[in-house]
Amino acid sequence: MGNVHPFPGGLCCSDKKQHKVGTQAVGFGHLSPGGRPRAQGQEVAQPTYKTVGSLVLPHWEPTTMLGAVCLAVLLGYAYGCGQPAVPPLLGARVVGGEDARAHSWPWQISLQYSRNGAWSHTCGGTLISPSWVLTAAHCISSTLTYRVVLGEHNLAVEDDGAVVAEVEKIIVHEKWNSFLVINDIALIKLSEPVQESDTIQAACLPPSGLELENGYPCEITGWGRLWSKWTNGPLAEVLQQALLPVVDYATCSQSDWWGGLVRTSMVCAGGDGVVSGCNGDSGGPLSCQRDGLWEVHGIVSFGSSWGCNTVKKPTVFTRVSAYIDWINEVRAGLRVHTSTPLYFFNLSSIGKTL
Repeated sequence: MGNVHPFPGGLCCSDKKQHKVGTQAVGFGHLSPGGRPRAQGQEVAQPTYKTVGSLVLPHWEPTTMLGAVCLAVLLGYAYGCGQPAVPPLLGARVVGGEDARAHSWPWQISLQYSRNGAWSHTCGGTLISPSWVLTAAHCISSTLTYRVVLGEHNLAVEDDGAVVAEVEKIIVHEKWNSFLVINDIALIKLSEPVQESDTIQAACLPPSGLELENGYPCEITGWGRLWSKWTNGPLAEVLQQALLPVVDYATCSQSDWWGGLVRTSMVCAGGDGVVSGCNGDSGGPLSCQRDGLWEVHGIVSFGSSWGCNTVKKPTVFTRVSAYIDWINEVRAGLRVHTSTPLYFFNLSSIGKTL
């Protein structure tokens, strides 16, 4: 069985140094709470976190957000969801992905953290409404201050149409388990609703429980590593995209693929040894088009620590359609939870970068 990496950050992998013991997260997410600068002036919560030492104890309280959610539904979004003003260029298949057409994936966000007075990309994420961003749980650390950059294309320059949003709170799934890499999902509430535009739009959510058929064409996007060897490849400055066909559970759970590490609450894509997610891509979307609309079907979670592009080790995503009820309940403020999430992580990170 191959080593696994949670991916915190790019289209290949993450820069954050993690223990490589099997799996690798595909983001630059924060997999352990220790050794990081403590956040100032920002609360990480489920929806309210109580910090005890290096652990975050989530506490859920009912709120009046249900009214706000209903109002948003009644008003509708001026731009709708899953219909980019700039259509993406599809069909190309390039090792490590290719430069995306500017602003053709307007729901892609850059999750950034503050260190020594500077902001750095750590993970991707998906705008699902003007106030909410979907990302991976392994991208989140209770000790860091975050911001969300929307409408960005080239991280090395200030893009026209890009917006920096402050974070009000971060809600990590109450059953997130970093050892088993299950329930790898989190929601970020923005301090203020973002104004949608040609460069900033929400992706659609899939119907609850929907599973795409084997071979269904989807696209992965992110600013992750460009080379297959996750420890050496350079990070992308320009947003990358790559075609990743869905691998069904029956195939992905075979012993020479991911075996028992894959659950039905996950979705696999890729695995041809040519194109994959990698460090820095973690938390970002697997976007799939249905009936003319783009839906976010996956959240980049983990991949192989043997190298991002490993045959029969497809990128593994949190399957969004398995969490629609959770997403809706969190956004409506209806969930009450008091248990302690597991923040220890013995898998090396693929996705996030520090």
